[in-house]
Amino acid sequence: MPTRSSATSAASSNGRPTPPDVGRRSRRRDAPAAPSSDYVDAEGNVLTLRGSLTVGSRRQYAETLALGGASAAASREDAWQRAAEMLFERLAVRWVIAGVALEGQRELLARLRISSPAEREWVRGVLRVHCAEHFPDVQAP
Repeated sequence: MPTRSSATSAASSNGRPTPPDVGRRSRRRDAPAAPSSDYVDAEGNVLTLRGSLTVGSRRQYAETLALGGASAAASREDAWQRAAEMLFERLAVRWVIAGVALEGQRELLARLRISSPAEREWVRGVLRVHCAEHFPDVQAP
C-alpha cells in the first residue's frame, strides 16, 4: 500500500489525497486599506473615492484618454467618456444617493451611466479635484 508523503494532506471528498495548497488563495489580511475621501453634493449625496491608483491603472487611463487625441471630434468625445468612466471605476468606493449606499463596482458604474447630466458634471468635478489633490500626474476629465 502506498504511503502519503508530507506534501499531501487528508483525503478529499472523493477519497483522493489533495496537495495542501490547491484551491487556496493567499490572504492579505494585514495589508492597510487605501485612504479614501468623501465628497458631498448639494443634495447631501456622498461619493467616496479611493486615495490610491496603481501605476498600471494610470497608464491604462492615459492610453484610453490619448486614443481620441488625433481623430475626429466624435471619437475624441468617446475616448474622453471612456477614460472618465474608467477613472471613476478605479477610484469609486461608495456612493450614497438619497440614503441608499452603492458599493459594488458594477452598481457604481451602472449608476454613473444612468445619472443625469448635472450628476455626471458633479462627478467629473469631484474627479478633477480628487486627482489634483492625490494624483497630480493624472490629467482628470
